[in-house]
Amino acid sequence: MTGTRDSLNAFVDYPDVGVPSSPTGRLRALTFGVKDIFDVAGYPTGCGNPQKEDARAAATAPTIQALLDAGAVFAGKTQTDELAFSMMGMNAHFASPINSRALERVTGGSSSGSAAAVAGGIVDFAIGSDTNGSVRIPASFCGLIGLRTTHGRITMQGAMPLAPSFDTLGWFARDAGIYEAVGEVLLGEDSHRDTLRTPVRISEFEARFFGGAEEDAYGEMLGRVLDHFGRSAGFMALPGEIEELYEVFRQIQAYEAWASHADFLSGRDRELGPGVKERFAYGRSISESAVEQARRKRRDFQADFAALMRPDMVVVMPTQPSAAPLKISTLEEQESYRHKGLALTSMAGLLGWPQISIPLGEVHGAPFGISLLGPAGSDRQLIRLATEILAGV
Repeated sequence: MTGTRDSLNAFVDYPDVGVPSSPTGRLRALTFGVKDIFDVAGYPTGCGNPQKEDARAAATAPTIQALLDAGAVFAGKTQTDELAFSMMGMNAHFASPINSRALERVTGGSSSGSAAAVAGGIVDFAIGSDTNGSVRIPASFCGLIGLRTTHGRITMQGAMPLAPSFDTLGWFARDAGIYEAVGEVLLGEDSHRDTLRTPVRISEFEARFFGGAEEDAYGEMLGRVLDHFGRSAGFMALPGEIEELYEVFRQIQAYEAWASHADFLSGRDRELGPGVKERFAYGRSISESAVEQARRKRRDFQADFAALMRPDMVVVMPTQPSAAPLKISTLEEQESYRHKGLALTSMAGLLGWPQISIPLGEVHGAPFGISLLGPAGSDRQLIRLATEILAGV
């Protein structure tokens, strides 16, 4: 079975294959890792399951090729939670990646190796995917910048699908300038032209999830964000119960995940790890009528939320309820955290809107992020806002 090849367990130990890049370009000489769900010519696309490692990709995913053409230097394929269907960064088939910012805590996932590689300084940036928080969560846990892009803005061609109506590409960096440079290459110009100048808060996102220490830490981060805008934030009611909305997301995601992997999983026992196995079994059990009802509720939520948002508004919200869970936490404790954390991240997924996690705070001695959620097509503006907030501009 393939293992890992670095001290942080960030990179999958595949045989080295030359991956040429341009000697010039916007990203010249910046090193980057690629989550092992994206094709890179000559490498397996293992997707976190050793039984997928047999074939090697014939071509490189277009987005990864764009980075190479811009001068970025490929450093290797990074670990992912199994079939990208988890959030803790603990894959039953591999040694867990190490969170350099909080050694006793998980990295988060499913883009676990990418986050570990960037947080540990092995690479300048790393590519991940975000279906329901797989970039935003590790970014918050590891003290990194991490963006879930507008759904459909960056092609997922050449990537393993999980739930295609939610799947997006994202990336990690420690340095805001590098983050902006990658965004310039991948995103082009924003389609959302209005300046995001009016911050709003959603009380359900704060009142339902925070304990005392988290409330204090979040308040400090919130103060820095609102200082940037030079104004207090208004409040907006969430159009729907957060638990019900999360259940809508969960049903659609699981149904699509089973559809994406049914052929692979039905052939023989793939030795799926705990949690992942049960989530795919849940997806298999969902009927077409149930998922169509969930999709109708999703469309209603999208319409209701958009009606509440003016074009100049940006939602300021928690990325996660707390710091990363401890590695020694029980499966039950992890599941409890998972339910709360994914309820938060599912809002952007249901909307298809971009959300960026900004590494502004700490709680319990570990990183703790805050997020900006903007309208579809405002990705680069969110990156600029994050850059300015981090710089105290």
